[in-house]
Amino acid sequence: MSGWLFFLGMGVVGFVAQAVDGTLGMGYGVFSTSLLVGIGLAPAIASASVHTAETVVTLVSGISHWRLGNVRWKLFLLLVVPGVVGGAVGAYFLASIPGRQMKPVVSGMLLVMGGLVLYRFLTHKEPGQVSERQTPLWQASFLGLVAGFLDAVGGGGWGPVATPSLILSGNHEPHQVVGTVNLVEFFVTVAEVLTFMFTIGPENFEWGVVAALLVGGVIAAPLAAWLCNKLPHRALGIAIGGSLILLNARTLILALL
Repeated sequence: MSGWLFFLGMGVVGFVAQAVDGTLGMGYGVFSTSLLVGIGLAPAIASASVHTAETVVTLVSGISHWRLGNVRWKLFLLLVVPGVVGGAVGAYFLASIPGRQMKPVVSGMLLVMGGLVLYRFLTHKEPGQVSERQTPLWQASFLGLVAGFLDAVGGGGWGPVATPSLILSGNHEPHQVVGTVNLVEFFVTVAEVLTFMFTIGPENFEWGVVAALLVGGVIAAPLAAWLCNKLPHRALGIAIGGSLILLNARTLILALL
């Protein structure tokens, strides 16, 4: 896989994926990995390559969200350790078992979540109003484990699982959920990449793809963080719910055909 045209195409993919992910809190891994698997890469190699690019992209995105005040630190501390553990276990699991078999199940769950998020923000008069109650430790730990595991196995899933779950809890503003999830994702991604390097070896990574996705994603990250901070809570919540429904409905349809 070489050539400037291919590199440019992958760069555009990285830009678009991060523009969506940094604004809505989901999409980079799912979008990029789906494309790479579609052009013939094995799921483990595709996931490893995408997550390697994500280590830099998520760091830039997380810092951008932090500087714009989109990070809630108490929530960050509740998610980061379970997320890292779940990501490492998922990467180890994917090295021996194809992750594509799990995608229809995960997509069905996320489709329901998307409907719930959309319903909440379409029917509530003040969807931006949040509770002062802190997310319970066991809930955040379980969410981090599951989201991290599915992110590694499916090539994406940290944002699609963590973002709507936290928004539905009603304890956090949407832009704080997106910003915090993006920052935690850096640590989860590093854990996954290190595990992939140990299990499948760095020589099996598609480094040209990594470089192109990285460049496109880094360019988009600050813009996406700014847009997330400026969008009204209601519009952001509706966009997240709608994106989940469209993305996962497509995955389910393709799996059933």
